[in-house]
Amino acid sequence: MLHVVATPIGNLGDLSPRALEAFRNASLIACEDTRRTWQLLSHFKVPRPEMISYRQGNEERTTASIIAAVKAGREVVLCSDGGYPAISDPGYRLIRACAKGGVQYEVVPGASAVEVALLTSGLPTSSFTFRGFPPRGPGALRNWFAEDRDKEHTLVFYESPYRVAATLEAALDALGDREAAVCIELTKMHERASRGYLSDLVKEFSGAKVKGEVALVIAGCNPKFARNTNTEE
Repeated sequence: MLHVVATPIGNLGDLSPRALEAFRNASLIACEDTRRTWQLLSHFKVPRPEMISYRQGNEERTTASIIAAVKAGREVVLCSDGGYPAISDPGYRLIRACAKGGVQYEVVPGASAVEVALLTSGLPTSSFTFRGFPPRGPGALRNWFAEDRDKEHTLVFYESPYRVAATLEAALDALGDREAAVCIELTKMHERASRGYLSDLVKEFSGAKVKGEVALVIAGCNPKFARNTNTEE
């Protein structure tokens, strides 16, 4: 069958025993970057099986060959460079093709920056929406935030380290001054999180050089998490 395996987003200790077993039993691994996946396998002393690159740009033409391998009785692993395949990473096309074609597959749980960032933020967890990566254009970015302006769910999304300040400014403009968190290098040695109101975070990250992977979390539309400018200096 096809094993959809979540891999560590930083700390290699987060690879589960079940995921490790799937890698050891695989005769074919479809991964985003064969070099990075081989580094992971080497760390756990997993013998190298056949590996193919499954990334944005070649998903459509590679999906058929992977499905053919599963149908031929091979144990195939699908993984990305970190976290879950298909969550802002390649994999959706293959998983959907398996679901529609009756090809057996399983999801092997593991680390995900979405949940780690949400819990790290200290913001409400009862209802949240993951939005992936925001658009780059200023107008498109503001409209993207405006779609959720009146909704109570917590927002979680990824961003380039080079665009953190601009994205926070757009969020402040579209959503108002509400609580948020900037989570950087989650589970890694230099992990850190900055929490506060959007206006405070804009000041903190304006002109700052951010290194590493970034997840942003913003509170939903609720007076409990908005700054009251009439009562605060």
